[in-house]
Formats: sequence, C-alpha cells, structure tokens
Amino acid sequence: MTEDTTKNTESTESVEEEDEEFKVVLPEAERTEMPAVQYAEQPDYLKVFANFYVSKFEETDLEIMDTFDGNHDVIEINTYLVNNQPFGRRNLVKHVLNVHANRFKNILNNIKERSGIDPESMKTYEDWSNWYTQQRNIIPQTMS
Repeated sequence: MTEDTTKNTESTESVEEEDEEFKVVLPEAERTEMPAVQYAEQPDYLKVFANFYVSKFEETDLEIMDTFDGNHDVIEINTYLVNNQPFGRRNLVKHVLNVHANRFKNILNNIKERSGIDPESMKTYEDWSNWYTQQRNIIPQTMS
C-alpha cells in the first residue's frame, strides 16, 4: 500500500466512525387507524325530510320549523350544520342523520301531532315544500 492509499483509508475510516457517532435514529411511527364511520340505514321519509330541512337551513328559512321544535332539536341540528358546512348537501344530510336522526324524528312527531299529517306519507321534497307553504299561509298576516 502506498502512503496516499493508507491516508485515504484512514480518513475514510475516521469519517465512517464520525458518521456512526452522529447518526440519528428515528423510531418507527406508531400509526393508529380510525375505524370507518358506520352509517345506520335511515328510512326514505327521514332522508327526504332531512334534505328539505337542510335546504331551508341554507336559505335561512326555518321559522316555521322552529314552531315544531319541542326540545331544542332545531338548535342542536343547526349547530351541527353550521360546523359542517363544507360538506356538500348529500354528504351533509348523510352525516347529520347519522348524528341527529332522533332529533329529526322528534320534530316529525311534533309535526304529526300539531298539523295532523303523517310524515311517513311525505315522499318527496315537493310534498314538504307544499306543506311548508301551507304552514306559512296559516300564520295571520298583519299590516304594519
């Protein structure tokens, strides 16, 4: 071995020793996967009503619906809707029903008791829209 080769070998060994001395070892990340959300199957009449409700929420036109609120259900549903506005309507309806189906059912029970309609017979958005218009027309108009 020549003197240059010996120096190169020694310098390579010292660099490797320095690399080992300052080597950073990162621990393996602990990963936890969230379980997929399970969505309960909801009856069609409830999906239709929730879709109608969300559309009225988006129009800020829930005064009539508020008259059928018995247990602050409207407030809880609206809070959820405000906090999840980035969802598109289809996803928003699916998610709000997953969390607040019982609150929607409470409102529907109040509608059934007070207005005499069967919410399960309301199969379309138009049915709910017509009902809402009728409820609005029942309110006495004032001239002020």
